[in-house]
Amino acid sequence: MNIELTAIREIFEKGGEAMWPLLFLSILSLATILERMVFWTSVTLKEKELVNRVLEAARYDWRVAHEIARQASKQPVGRFLYAPLRLQNPDPEVFKLALEAAADNELTSMRRGEKVLEAVIALAPLLGLLGTVLGLIKSLGSITLGDIGTDASREVTTGIGEALITTATGLIIAIFTAAFYRMFQGFLFSQIKMFRKCGNELELLYRQYWPYAPKTSPTPPEPTPDTPAETPPYPSYREPNPQDSAINGASPTQSPPDAQTQLPEDQEPPSNIGPSTTIQ
Repeated sequence: MNIELTAIREIFEKGGEAMWPLLFLSILSLATILERMVFWTSVTLKEKELVNRVLEAARYDWRVAHEIARQASKQPVGRFLYAPLRLQNPDPEVFKLALEAAADNELTSMRRGEKVLEAVIALAPLLGLLGTVLGLIKSLGSITLGDIGTDASREVTTGIGEALITTATGLIIAIFTAAFYRMFQGFLFSQIKMFRKCGNELELLYRQYWPYAPKTSPTPPEPTPDTPAETPPYPSYREPNPQDSAINGASPTQSPPDAQTQLPEDQEPPSNIGPSTTIQ
């Protein structure tokens, strides 16, 4: 183990200054690949089983499908299916829009890390080539025409070989990263197909169910300290005043008058208003 570490250290030192940014790119690429591997492993685990359960439940009872999707909301496909099911008897077009919006959000999160891998693939060979060029400049700068064929020229040849280490390192990092990048792209394309297929089936089932769905009015949201309760759309009456009832010729126990005949609380009624007079 110590011998291997010593050999790696010697190669790293021979590569020159360009090996440090290449080391940083290799660590960045490895960390991103490990994170994406954990993510895709959790996504693809029991994914098809979950989709089949939701679609099968939607054929018989939409409340059961809603509950299954809600319990699986930690998974991307679960959040995708739960987005339209949490709505209360939506129009089919609204149902479709909810599916499309959820799919866009989930696919965007699945592309996380792509830009990092693309940057590593593009920069690693260039940094390796830069290290080689710098090494060649350093090796050829110390040789003269009189040194050709002597021991000095052999040292230059050795320096050129060492300068090519950075190019080889950069290519290895880029090839390794590109392989995993293409694999993650394949996972993403399979998710796009999965979302399109199960979304179309769920939308078709809902379009068949919607004409027979009970049309209920939406439940108003509960008031919170930040959002007070909404004012009802119908007019509200103040408490009946015995004095007003006496003026209008009605008993205090009668129902309040029409909204057009209601007097403001701070205005005294005229004395010449009879029981049948209407206030304009």
